[in-house]
Amino acid sequence: MVKSYRMRTAKGKSLPFLIAIFVGYISGITHKLLYSRDLVLIVYIINLLMVSVDMLLYFRNRKLDRQEERAEKVG
Repeated sequence: MVKSYRMRTAKGKSLPFLIAIFVGYISGITHKLLYSRDLVLIVYIINLLMVSVDMLLYFRNRKLDRQEERAEKVG
């Protein structure tokens, strides 16, 4: 996540992979809420938040990549 913020590029990131991880954490949280509430739930929520931020950074970085490509074509 920090690397995504600092590098300012979406290269090397896979949106389908991030979505798969996101769905996995949602499933894990749902399971924990329905069947066994314990401390692992907190870890799942923290990880879900980190993946969510990484997904937002992906879209920001993709936009920055496109702007850079446009600037290279013009100049």
